[in-house]
Amino acid sequence: MQKGKGINALTKKAKKGFRGYPVATVALYGPTEKKATKLVVGIVHEENAEPEEMKKWYSDDDVMKEPDILEEVHEFIKEHGARSVAMVDRVIGCPHEEGIDYPEGHACPKCPFWAGRDRWTGKLVH
Repeated sequence: MQKGKGINALTKKAKKGFRGYPVATVALYGPTEKKATKLVVGIVHEENAEPEEMKKWYSDDDVMKEPDILEEVHEFIKEHGARSVAMVDRVIGCPHEEGIDYPEGHACPKCPFWAGRDRWTGKLVH
């Protein structure tokens, strides 16, 4: 894979819109809205279904700048025959999991940026 092609190819697939099932959902998570340290791909096989396969990638830097990770993402999507890609255009929250990495109903102590913030807009809600 050529350097820089990874994210551009994913974005291009997502911009094509719905082309049928299975759909690969791509989500980015990080300590702030500027750094994605976790990328998650889920494969959804039919409307209103939960993902049947899911894979997570992590980086100390930024997953979107790591060609090896992006190549693995493309391979995972291809392996599962995804006809469509749905992808957010921003980091949508903390990479840590509520109830696993920190208690349910609390803000993540490692990612204070996301405390009281709407994950879809990035704006403070209170």
